[in-house]
Amino acid sequence: MEITSVIYERHHGKVTYRELYRWGLEELTQADIVEAGQDARLLLEWCCGTDRNTLLAHGDREMSVEEAQRYAECMAQRKEHVPLQYITGEQDFMGLTFAVDRNVLVPRQDTEVLVEEVMRYLHDGMRVLDMCTGTGCILLSLLHYSNDCTGIGADISEEALQVARKNAERIINAEAKDRAVFVQSDLFDGVDSGEKFDIIVSNPPYIKTGVIGTLMPEVRDYEPHLALDGREDGLFFYRRIVERAGEYLAGGGMLFFEIGYDQGEEVSRLMENAGYREVKIVKDFAGLDRVVYGVHGI
Repeated sequence: MEITSVIYERHHGKVTYRELYRWGLEELTQADIVEAGQDARLLLEWCCGTDRNTLLAHGDREMSVEEAQRYAECMAQRKEHVPLQYITGEQDFMGLTFAVDRNVLVPRQDTEVLVEEVMRYLHDGMRVLDMCTGTGCILLSLLHYSNDCTGIGADISEEALQVARKNAERIINAEAKDRAVFVQSDLFDGVDSGEKFDIIVSNPPYIKTGVIGTLMPEVRDYEPHLALDGREDGLFFYRRIVERAGEYLAGGGMLFFEIGYDQGEEVSRLMENAGYREVKIVKDFAGLDRVVYGVHGI
């Protein structure tokens, strides 16, 4: 029996928007989804092309079989802890909507702290390098909210770069799409050694290898480990980036990192030991260390 048949049988052949939402909430609650109510609502809105007011204002709207079936298919995935964003194929970040799939990390609100910190120092016409770019959300947000800035997004994963290029077409004005170029590169290896940047920004893999198995299933089982695993102590990529970033920074250029909540002091020390000046740690909305940045002083 199809899952939609079960729903319609329960409600005697007619299902309203509100009843379908309540069924979804029950399904996700039983599957131990942390934000069951929110996810049940967001997936229903995505399936039906509605908004958050529909549940309150039009909850008695009768659903078509096609809508109910689409919703049931989404519920089946979400119950298996597939991230909501991989089901819908998109995620909002910095007021923009980015395409996502299983080849990239889902952009997170914490990373908006990094973007906002960079924007404090980003001036018109600057050149930006986004290392470990993933969806391209950092670079593309910076370019969208600035004038005449250009940049390169580098990532080792060609599959991730395909997502980033798709996002560039969405986010950056078609006439200025060459403002963002995405290159496959193992950190700096594929970036032209003659390039100079005013800002290098990175949200590199920083989870300790031994910790990945303890993460929530949405992350552990579905997000790409290539973008999560910071090796044994979580600092592998910070070391490699700090070692070479100075070669690519223009005079007075700045290096910005997103960090894990317990990595502020260690990453700061790496930068200071490499000659960076005015190294600062910035906290996120929860009061946890989230960003480290400094001025290249060599």
